[in-house]
Amino acid sequence: MNGLTLFKGAEVLAPEPLGQQDVLIGGGQILAIAKSLSLGSSNLPVTEVDASGHYLVPGFVDSLVHFIGGGGEAGFASRTPEMQLTDATLGGVTTAIGVLGTDATTRTLTNLLAKAHALEEEGISTWCHTGSYEIPCRTLTGNITDDLILIDKFIGVGEIAISDHRSSQPTISEIRKVAAAARVGGILSGKSGIVSVHMGAGDSILQPILDAVSGSELELTQFYPTHMNRNQAVFAAGLAYAKQGGYLDFTTSTTDYDLAHGEVAAAEALAISLAEGIPVLQLTLSSDGNASLPIYDKKGSMLGLEVGQVRTLFQSARQAVQQFDVALTDAICSITASPADILGLKQKGRVASGKDADLVLLRRDDLSIDQVWAKGRQLVGNSQPLVKGTFES
Repeated sequence: MNGLTLFKGAEVLAPEPLGQQDVLIGGGQILAIAKSLSLGSSNLPVTEVDASGHYLVPGFVDSLVHFIGGGGEAGFASRTPEMQLTDATLGGVTTAIGVLGTDATTRTLTNLLAKAHALEEEGISTWCHTGSYEIPCRTLTGNITDDLILIDKFIGVGEIAISDHRSSQPTISEIRKVAAAARVGGILSGKSGIVSVHMGAGDSILQPILDAVSGSELELTQFYPTHMNRNQAVFAAGLAYAKQGGYLDFTTSTTDYDLAHGEVAAAEALAISLAEGIPVLQLTLSSDGNASLPIYDKKGSMLGLEVGQVRTLFQSARQAVQQFDVALTDAICSITASPADILGLKQKGRVASGKDADLVLLRRDDLSIDQVWAKGRQLVGNSQPLVKGTFES
């Protein structure tokens, strides 16, 4: 322990409201939370942070990021760039999960793992999923179960693609086998073993998952479908799915074209889902950061291409509060405790003694990000990066 940091007078959302509290961190963990903390004659240096006028919330957990870029749907020149450290930290993201996506040929699992380790060295917490859109899944060891057991950073599989013209058109049996291997790998390694599912705009929507679960020992909660706000039909199917106990993830990166052609804004999707009585711990937002955002016509021809941004994660959570009357605690939960629980990240997503010291200070007047701390280290102060990635200018 090199020193202690004491946050004084913050309004703590853990994400449940704890009222005004002092929070002490040290050694990368949260050490104490109380109405008034005084260290007295501590032998360690203490940095005191005046957190009055702020909400203190958990660092944000982004469950779907393309660390090494994605895309290529319009040829080699359309491959999107890698994520940089401040892409995450300036948006309050202190934990991120990396995936491949469409391209598992020029984007590889070894490259994904290397980038995850690099981002970890630079300051945030990272994990990855093995596999990609296609089934059979590409793996490092030869199978899903071994990847999850033997590779620390692999916590799940995906995002496998269904109901999408870019998917490998998997059979129900193939989907079951992926989920079963992930389940066993998760059990034996103490990980979630979750199956992240890329949801396309095809007519079958969630039916492949429902068919895979039906008649098997699998549970809906083995699957984690994302892009569930893609269009009105997908969103409506998702609401019914969640009422059966399934998880829903809404993508915050979008385009004006998609919103004008039926996509439900992630903030609005969260608000409607909560109003429908779906528990917030079944609902998450993710950025799809650094993914390509291809715009297709009805025949599958590409009209344009944009790039996902990690910063949209909190922008959408804030929009849910400011424009759609979502309770701040629920909005924060959807980007902290909810994804942490689904992904099995026990040290993340909550402000509590013993948890990792991943914290964000939000200005109470406008809900803007003021300070970001990851593993007890301050990365952002006064909305400016204090730490940059190795190759950031």
